[in-house]
Amino acid sequence: MFESAELGHSTDKEAFEAAVPVLRAELLDAQFELLDLKKFAVVVLINGIDGAGKGETVNLLNEWMDPRHIQAWAFDAPTEEEAERPFMWRFWRALPPAGKIGVLFNNWYTEPIRERVERSSKKADLDQRLDEIRRFEEMLTREGVLLVKFWFHLSKDGQKKRLKDLEKDPKTRWRVTERDWHFYELYDRYRDVAGHALRLTSTGDCPWTIVDGSDERFRALFVGRTLLDALRRRVSAAQHQWAPRQTAAPLPHPIDALNLLNSLQMKHEMSKSEYKDQLECYQGRLALLTRADAFRNRSLVLVFEGADAAGKGGAIRRVTAALDVRQYRVVPIAAPTEEERAQPYLWRFWRHLPGRGKAVIFDRSWYGRVLVERVEGFCSEADWMRAYAEINDFEDQLARSGAIVVKFWLAISADEQLARFKEREAEPHKRFKITEEDWRNREKTDDYARAVCDMVDRTSTEIARWTLIEADNKLFARIKVLRTICEAMEAALAQ
Repeated sequence: MFESAELGHSTDKEAFEAAVPVLRAELLDAQFELLDLKKFAVVVLINGIDGAGKGETVNLLNEWMDPRHIQAWAFDAPTEEEAERPFMWRFWRALPPAGKIGVLFNNWYTEPIRERVERSSKKADLDQRLDEIRRFEEMLTREGVLLVKFWFHLSKDGQKKRLKDLEKDPKTRWRVTERDWHFYELYDRYRDVAGHALRLTSTGDCPWTIVDGSDERFRALFVGRTLLDALRRRVSAAQHQWAPRQTAAPLPHPIDALNLLNSLQMKHEMSKSEYKDQLECYQGRLALLTRADAFRNRSLVLVFEGADAAGKGGAIRRVTAALDVRQYRVVPIAAPTEEERAQPYLWRFWRHLPGRGKAVIFDRSWYGRVLVERVEGFCSEADWMRAYAEINDFEDQLARSGAIVVKFWLAISADEQLARFKEREAEPHKRFKITEEDWRNREKTDDYARAVCDMVDRTSTEIARWTLIEADNKLFARIKVLRTICEAMEAALAQ
């Protein structure tokens, strides 16, 4: 895999100086075409052998291109804030919006490879991480991101010479650390592990480009030209209505008479006195659970979805009444903003994830992709079909980072929904809750029911199950929500 990058390519000074002005002008032109289009973002991954010129290349790209529209991120050991969240959280935050370029130095490949090289993880662990990375990158490319991956390589002798040369120069001596020499001693193992990682993650949509790092002039021109070619190809394709490959699985058959929603027993009686007693009981339990020592190393993610007028807001208010205001945040999800539309659809949810000992309550969520966007045709069939697996991956990362994920669908009957709509229209202080869109959505009840049943079947997993709430009786629904959260937290904190 690395043989060609060990041939010792070189570019003489005269040829380099003649080529650079032309290349810089072409890169700038491509950069501004990208900015004008605003149809896709560019993510450049910089990885490779220590001493192979990764840092110099990042600096050069910043120098050659307009710094206002390219941003470089260098990742070191996770900060305390980053360590409290899923591994990929800090990388999601660094993703550039459409029209911009992000250069990620020491990215999501660095830690899995180093852990395997140092034998702090097993091969199966590495393969699992690489499989997760491959699915993540596939999602990015399906969302329109241009992903350009560079692996900077040196032979073992070349790395040794490079490190010694840096040490000899007083201006660059500081760049060589004991860690660099430590990894030099592990060079053969590092080369094998890296080759394995590249082989498993070099795909047709986002292949690896291996860079011979032995000559700085050759390296600079090679990377610049490769990036320029990738930009030109995608800009040209975008101008001709480029779209990601459509790979939707076959649609399921239409729902039969019996399904998850119409099989619910919607009529549940609960007196006001019984409700009051149980409300006090479960809010007290929830308050103690969120203040328990065991919760300090966990977090709570609550997802509320449901039919219009099903009572999500009322249920959420009964939950928050039990929580310390410093502990939680409610995130209402509406149509994406311009900033959010410039990113992959999960980006706006990653940015709100809670730290340890905290809770975030999503009033509607990432499931909009497989509900509203599916039914209303705001995304293609291929987009919402792949979203099931992407959402499961997302929630799996939440759970593995210590989050307790509890998801609710609040269901009401058509008659009860109609009664609530009319009540809202009649009450001056509730009129803002009812819109023409709510009435229009009633005409698509069957389509939404089909989408909800598919959603539950495909995303109710062992780590993040759906709870269906029979919400015709608001009192019953609120108690069931609180009881479910308490039981989920008690089970998780007892582990």
